[in-house]
Amino acid sequence: MEHAFIETKVIADNAGTITGLAWKFGTPDRVGDMIEPGAFKGMKLPIPMLFGHDMNDPVGVWTEAQETGAGLALKGRMLVEDVPRAREVRALVMAGAVGGLSIGFVTKKAVARSGGGRTIKSLELFEVSLVTAPMHPGARITGAKSAADAFRLAEALRRADAALRGN
Repeated sequence: MEHAFIETKVIADNAGTITGLAWKFGTPDRVGDMIEPGAFKGMKLPIPMLFGHDMNDPVGVWTEAQETGAGLALKGRMLVEDVPRAREVRALVMAGAVGGLSIGFVTKKAVARSGGGRTIKSLELFEVSLVTAPMHPGARITGAKSAADAFRLAEALRRADAALRGN
């Protein structure tokens, strides 16, 4: 079984909805592996959302997956209402302690890259995990939404509006 770690951009909200860019095309991970556009063709949904590649620690499900020009985009739902462990992991994500994604897959077709690593042309994706230290140097959560963040933003906008009006 082979695993590749991925560049990640993830946003999570209070309801447990989570979105992210699971693999950025054109960028290798720390071992030099790259995945080509089209390699994720034939993905079957839903995809398990695990914590740390532990098959005994499911925390949600990825319900949407699509290759875009940037890479593999995902959307899913953490099981925050139903599973205590998912609430714990969501709290870690919201606090910034867990900030990456990592994919679990089996390589179907790949070629060696000069200088190390592989160019993966076809794979079977079987899970995407939330992780603390992803292999890809750029793999981190770029934002997390919460009700408290929305209230702080609204208050800042109110103060800015008042200052501009001279109140």
